[in-house]
Amino acid sequence: MPINITMPALSPTMEEGNLAKWLVKEGDKVSSGDVLCEIETDKATMEVESVDEGTVAKLVVAAGTEGVKVNALIAILAADGEDVAAAASGGGAAPAAKAETPKAAAPVSVPDAVATSAAPLQFVAGNHAPASASGGARVFSSPLARRLAKDAGIDISAVSGTGPHGRVIKKDVETAVAGGGAKAAPAAAAPAPLAKGPSDEAVLKNFAEGSYELVPHDGMRKVIAKRLQESKQTIPHFYVSVDCELDALLALRAQLNAASPERDGKPAYKLSVNDMVIKALALALRDVPDANVSWTETNMVKHKHADVGVAVSIPGGLITPDRPQRRAKSLSAISNEMKDLGARAKSRKLKPEEFQGGTTAVSNMGMMGVKNFAAVVNPPHATILAIGAGEERVVVKKGQMVVANVMTVTLSTDHRAVDGALGAELLGAFKRYIENPMGMLV
Repeated sequence: MPINITMPALSPTMEEGNLAKWLVKEGDKVSSGDVLCEIETDKATMEVESVDEGTVAKLVVAAGTEGVKVNALIAILAADGEDVAAAASGGGAAPAAKAETPKAAAPVSVPDAVATSAAPLQFVAGNHAPASASGGARVFSSPLARRLAKDAGIDISAVSGTGPHGRVIKKDVETAVAGGGAKAAPAAAAPAPLAKGPSDEAVLKNFAEGSYELVPHDGMRKVIAKRLQESKQTIPHFYVSVDCELDALLALRAQLNAASPERDGKPAYKLSVNDMVIKALALALRDVPDANVSWTETNMVKHKHADVGVAVSIPGGLITPDRPQRRAKSLSAISNEMKDLGARAKSRKLKPEEFQGGTTAVSNMGMMGVKNFAAVVNPPHATILAIGAGEERVVVKKGQMVVANVMTVTLSTDHRAVDGALGAELLGAFKRYIENPMGMLV
């Protein structure tokens, strides 16, 4: 019996999508879990998997077609043992898709014959598995029904389906929730472990014996590797860069250092550019509080204080010491804190509370001559600011070329929590403090 493949709803609000690419062709055999096509929505491109087996009898909607309505027929699958040609001509027509076919593609027609008994093929997006009963049997259900069941905390396998061939639909879940007869959903499976790195054998076979030595990873390097791998595998990074002129900041820094009183024959403080960068970022987060956040699966954590950590390079790795509420502290207090934390970080004498937490971080490689770079977000932070070297560059002011001290900074964000516009707003606030540094003193 032919199985209709329809445009899936990949989100509760999706009404139509673009069929970007077919990953199968007519005549291909497919199994449960095989990726059939890529669907573009207004948010993302997602892979769609089959939950049934058979042979692709007909691709009804051409790759590249835009505006395909949800539940519109896009292809026909012949069940195992069924004549493919017969399935292609006898598949049921789903609601018509008012699709805009690319000019290069031939017009696509939907079969006139309607087989009302044909059950529509169901899909799951991304890497999620099809809904299944606790015993492992497949449960056919609509995407909306699965979402409603998950939100209600009930086991969809305990819901009686009234759709075609027993398919669980929205009404069935609502009835089960209202009646209170559905059992609780089973505990969610543990998240997939992080991918392992290459083995010694896989790497060493590329090099001549005796041309290397093996240095075992210490605990710090293992933790750094795990956290950075977790960050890159789970956080969608987004990057925003801006150039900041430093002349006013350098002049103010020199003036403040010259005014430092002496204590025990030494200046009470000696400000660095990095100290002023920390202060500027803390104030920028105060001005743009929506960027001072952390992401969880259920909530946006909005921090009440801007706690800026600073990446410090130490033998074998790096660490990010932090002290709370830096926006409320003076530049001299920040400077002295950083000297103390930096010295104790390099001797590995920091207390746990001094390198855990924080709401963002600064990574400065400018003193190493690095012009610009992009840092990796360190969860649960949603941002990290990479600071490049200050250098003399030719800039144009009022139509005239002049030389100015300029540094490039790049903000890395967790795009789930801080999108491009918000990241740009935060960088704009940071730039204002750097280029008008007197604002950090009031």
